Amino acid sequence: MNNRLRILICPLNWGLGHATRMVPVIRQCIQQEIEVIIAADGEALEFLRKEFPNLKFFSFPQYQVEYSSTNSQVFSMLRIIPEMVFSSIKEHFILKRIIKKEQIKCVISDNRYGLWNRSVHSIFITHQLRVIFPGVLNLFKPVFQWMVKSIIRKYDECWIPDFSGDNNLSGKLSHGFNYPTLNYLGPLSRFKKEDLSNEEKKTYDCLLILSGPEPQRTILEQRFYDQIALKDYKAAIVRGTNSKEILEPTANVDVFELLDSKTLLQLIAKSELVICRSGYSSIMDMVALNKTAVLVPTPGQTEQEFLSDYLYKKGFFYTLSQKEFCIDKAMKNKIVFSKNSFDLGEDLLKQKITDLKRLLENIENNKGNK
Repeated sequence: MNNRLRILICPLNWGLGHATRMVPVIRQCIQQEIEVIIAADGEALEFLRKEFPNLKFFSFPQYQVEYSSTNSQVFSMLRIIPEMVFSSIKEHFILKRIIKKEQIKCVISDNRYGLWNRSVHSIFITHQLRVIFPGVLNLFKPVFQWMVKSIIRKYDECWIPDFSGDNNLSGKLSHGFNYPTLNYLGPLSRFKKEDLSNEEKKTYDCLLILSGPEPQRTILEQRFYDQIALKDYKAAIVRGTNSKEILEPTANVDVFELLDSKTLLQLIAKSELVICRSGYSSIMDMVALNKTAVLVPTPGQTEQEFLSDYLYKKGFFYTLSQKEFCIDKAMKNKIVFSKNSFDLGEDLLKQKITDLKRLLENIENNKGNK
């Protein structure tokens, strides 16, 4: 009989970021001989299957997140909210069956709000305790903050992938709260600086890493592709999807689809500059690799717009809006990033998983003594 502790890890499928930042958590659990089972959907599930082919997986019902093609996402968000609520409720009941069937002792949920259960230790991972609402939706801010706080209280712990002090990456999104269950882990990235060879010959002037919901992913892809075709830059595009729509490589542009971490790391090493969304997981990857990047927030996604502006003002990264994106401006105005002022706290996650394992073992021992 297998007596190892079993943890269920469940990232949100909203772009690949929630899945990629679970990679170091999964690795650390495996290193400490904790058995990991993964439950996800869509491309997040596909990505983690490639990263960890020997693990067991469950598939949640998939719901499609789709943005507007305009610069405002107000009505898109209003349309998505009911579906998100319904999916969270549905997942909550699916979780009960998985816990019972697989004898799960702990659930770690990355931004899936319904994955808590009173019979196991439940952990919620997020970098966004405060939501920035656009326009008229700001009227709903107090109600939504109350809802988030209520949901967080259902979990035994809330882990924040950021630094706890003033020198942080997420600003007001995850700071200024006094919830008793909050724990700051430092950034979570699947990459480490020592894995990035500085001696790697630079093949590309720039690398575009795409992510996030449609149609905005395709809009940025096409804008970049059309501009780079008229330039002498050597570029690569990582589409971040297995879309049936083909993007043809050209003499100066190489095209890649959904890549595993090792292959993507090799591309980053070969590129002078990375251009990517200002999604939080992408930011953590660039910080971990000490990589110079230009951030292009998804139009109307207030979190990304805040993060790109916040980190630009801190002097970490240059930023361009998608509407005004210009490859020449990106190449000329890039900020050479240095993380020398950061203590990445790479031992924080290791210690947190150690503490979690000890806690779960104590809970099991106490049950056995009753």
